[in-house]
Amino acid sequence: MTEERTTPLRERMIEDMRIRGMGDKAQKAHIRAIKDFAKFLGRSPDTATPEDLRAYQLHMTDTGVTPSTFNVRIVALRFFFGMTCGREEMKRYMQFRTQPRKLPIVFSVEEVSDILMAAPGPGLKYRAALSISYGAGLRAAEVCNLKIGDIDSDRMLIHVEQGKGRKDRKVMLSPGLLGLLRDYWREARPEGWLFPGKPKISPISPRQLNRAFTSAKRMAGVKKAATLHTLRHSFATHLLEANTDVRVIQVLLGHAKLTTTAQYTHVATKTIRDTVSPYEMLAKLQDQTVKRSLE
Repeated sequence: MTEERTTPLRERMIEDMRIRGMGDKAQKAHIRAIKDFAKFLGRSPDTATPEDLRAYQLHMTDTGVTPSTFNVRIVALRFFFGMTCGREEMKRYMQFRTQPRKLPIVFSVEEVSDILMAAPGPGLKYRAALSISYGAGLRAAEVCNLKIGDIDSDRMLIHVEQGKGRKDRKVMLSPGLLGLLRDYWREARPEGWLFPGKPKISPISPRQLNRAFTSAKRMAGVKKAATLHTLRHSFATHLLEANTDVRVIQVLLGHAKLTTTAQYTHVATKTIRDTVSPYEMLAKLQDQTVKRSLE
């Protein structure tokens, strides 16, 4: 099997992405998008014209490319032409597609409990890892990359290093979660990585953690079409239902925009249910009007 040759143009784009501070996952997505455009074009992508961009966007539409994939490719093309090619004017010929935003699926507290208790063994490794995902609202990669030193039991904090967007943040460490982590540590005695993989010099992978979650959900009998990320959604929603300020939740989740966090207001059913409708005030006034008419 021969290795794919890296062209000078691709090398320059990779350098531009590194300068911008993009993570590996984002870099790979950008490269995939430009390769797809080049395949459609049949020649080097830096030679594209506005008409080529128009034809490519029509091609994606006609072949049923989803709005999310369509937009990911447009972001990559904007970066490629704007940064790597120095052709800022090409951005005028690209447009994003709107897509209906679906509300996130959320577990009940009882469902979360059942899933965590059904986490596969042997030992407490996966129960502890999944518990952090829910108990601190961490993404899968953030859980996997935790080190022993990131658990600050003195200040009751978890330090998330280089989360999404390469940003560090602090999240809460609840007493119950700390107790579980201590039980896990006494059992497994991990060194370095909190959840080591095989070999132990590397952490477990998000894929391994996702498999453990899927197994636990099946064993718990939870039928919702949910993923590991649903634990993070549930963390945010349950905090909101407990009257936690949405700005605090934004910080805990590491969201850059408050609008991203605000989506959980649409699924916080307890909050919605407990909110008093203004109709109740109207009903009281109507009752008073009826009483006056009878006097």
